[in-house]
Amino acid sequence: MIQTASIPVGNDEDFLTLPEVAEILRVPVNTLRWWRQRGDGPPFFKIGRHLVTTIGDLRAWIQEQKQQSSDPTFA
Repeated sequence: MIQTASIPVGNDEDFLTLPEVAEILRVPVNTLRWWRQRGDGPPFFKIGRHLVTTIGDLRAWIQEQKQQSSDPTFA
């Protein structure tokens, strides 16, 4: 059985941590770190020593991925 996690209901400006995003996208935290280093993946920023993104930024990034995967120029 596949475990799923969805984007929490909330304000687009609410924060999500790196582990929360990893769970939502079903990828390891280190994959998110690698994507960030390469300039790929959802946009993260630091608050103190913590990497966070917003629910709105994550939704926008997911939508962008969906559009790119359905665009024949990216195939």
